[in-house]
Amino acid sequence: MTVSKDKPWLFRTYAGHSTAAASNALYRSNLAKGQTGLSVAFDLPTQTGYDSDHILAQGEVGKVGVPVSHLGDMRALFDGIPLDQMNTSMTINATAPWLLALYIAVAEEQGADVSALQGTVQNDIIKEYLSRGTYICPPAPSLRMITDVAAYTQSHLPKWNPMNVCSYHLQEAGATPEQELAFALATACAVLDDLRGKVSAADFPNMVGRISFFVNAGIRFVTELCKMRAFVELWDEICESRYGITEAKYRRFRYGVQVNSLGLTEQQPENNVYRILIEMLAVTLSKNARARAVQLPAWNEALGLPRPWDQQWSLRMQQILAYETDLLEYDDLFDGNPAIERKVTTLKTGALAELAQIDAMGGAVAAIDYMKGRLVEANAERIAKIESKETTVVGVNAWVQTTPSPLTAGDGAIMQADPAAEADQIARLQAWRQGRSAAAIEAALAALRRAAQGGANIMPASIAAAKAGVTTGEWAAVLREAFGEYRAPTGVSRSPSNRTEGLEPIREAVQAVSAKLGRPLKFLVGKPGLDGHSNGAEQIAARARDCGMEIHYEGIRLTPAEIVSAAIAQKAHVVGLSILSGSHIALIRDVLTRMRAEGLDLPLVVGGIIPEEDATALRAMGVAAVYTPKDFELNRIMMDIVTLADPNPSAA
Repeated sequence: MTVSKDKPWLFRTYAGHSTAAASNALYRSNLAKGQTGLSVAFDLPTQTGYDSDHILAQGEVGKVGVPVSHLGDMRALFDGIPLDQMNTSMTINATAPWLLALYIAVAEEQGADVSALQGTVQNDIIKEYLSRGTYICPPAPSLRMITDVAAYTQSHLPKWNPMNVCSYHLQEAGATPEQELAFALATACAVLDDLRGKVSAADFPNMVGRISFFVNAGIRFVTELCKMRAFVELWDEICESRYGITEAKYRRFRYGVQVNSLGLTEQQPENNVYRILIEMLAVTLSKNARARAVQLPAWNEALGLPRPWDQQWSLRMQQILAYETDLLEYDDLFDGNPAIERKVTTLKTGALAELAQIDAMGGAVAAIDYMKGRLVEANAERIAKIESKETTVVGVNAWVQTTPSPLTAGDGAIMQADPAAEADQIARLQAWRQGRSAAAIEAALAALRRAAQGGANIMPASIAAAKAGVTTGEWAAVLREAFGEYRAPTGVSRSPSNRTEGLEPIREAVQAVSAKLGRPLKFLVGKPGLDGHSNGAEQIAARARDCGMEIHYEGIRLTPAEIVSAAIAQKAHVVGLSILSGSHIALIRDVLTRMRAEGLDLPLVVGGIIPEEDATALRAMGVAAVYTPKDFELNRIMMDIVTLADPNPSAA
């Protein structure tokens, strides 16, 4: 008898770096190896609406993704890849309308039937305010642009997912499973509530069916599997009870997943292979809650940029599960399991209580401050459990003795970004500007401005601007002008928490040094550049506060000049910088140069994903201390800061 097998999920690898041409070569190579969908990573200037030659883009170009400044870049990115045969996920939020406009323009150039395009733009701004930080505009106009994209796809790209409600970064920011469920569902509800006024009642159920989700799967395997089953049930119930969706196919919880990167360790990184595999099982084993697309991080992402071979290894993991095992031959393996049902019920109950709290505040947009604070608290609790060894992390706080890994030995163990890529990108951008029609650009931007200010759907004017040759920075500048910019809450309250374990000796040391200084020890935490990964900075600031220091933390996306000015104005004793985008050398050199020009003789400490070679270079520049993901003991870091601030340290 022939066994009927389910079709496997889409195999993706989250990829993009250096330049559009280099990323195109990587995509074509991965497709040749059996990848079945594309997942595009954009660099931070592209995500935050700046051209590659903007002052804030310094050091960030091509670092965490591919730079796309105009139609020519998008054309090069997909050269030789027929878009009407591809399923493309673009992890883009604030500039999602723009990148989709560029994608449509390239598809038209290829002669593709635009209505046949398949893929997703993430297009989730609320999680950007809460956890990732690549927002531009305030919540209300941002929500409007999300639903503009959705309404446009309903009419023109019926197979396209106009939004990926992204709970991935919520877990990366420390969310509990209940918070991840509730905050993601609240975001989806906010979008659907706004979308109701933009599509007809007849089209609305189909639009509900096009909303997809992008989730995280952590190491607590059973809990994560149950979380996904809870997501499926809750979404079905919300679609039916809140929105009156009667057709089951439109209530289906459709999701893609990248498994947890937060838990990948710099110490004994080879252990990450097992973590990634276990996390993948949580989103594939249960048929009724199985992901529609899976992308896996590489084992060495806590060290730096993965090589093509590292990405291939993660791809092979998916292929072996899908094609060599018999997983896809069976019905759901967990239906009727009482332990699973109990856990799912518990998660749903907790999530619904959290969701009711958000609804009582007026929904997700109104509750941004509340949700951000909850995430910072939850992350602090997570870190404290690792420090106290209540949570075991193999190779980090247990069984730390190890034989050196041959996988990390020698040159080339991680890929280095091409140092010439930024200059190359900027040169091509400047050539692009020179080759355009000034009149066409002016007309396109004027039409975009009218659409933004007048309330028209932003997509038609964006597509016209893409075809005219408008750049990413020019498109975003119009929106900044029309809607203003926004600074999201930091989630770090001024009031100390109730956490006391292990803090008394540090508090005593802070008081002693403050007495020597003649005023409370002042610690300034800054995030220069465009990196929006603020979790580490938030936890450092919160722990310093709990240790009795005065803190100054304004959040993300500050220029080196702003940080130095704040250090002077705040009369800081120590400055701490957090950079996870790989742009640490350029940005820290700039900060140090400005500090010296101002005569500011303060210790500077740095945290981020920083290779040892770079850490050595930073210390040579004058950085007092460098911390990487392996430095998980925050209390030790706090004592280091106190020592650095001491004007008269005791002799050892």
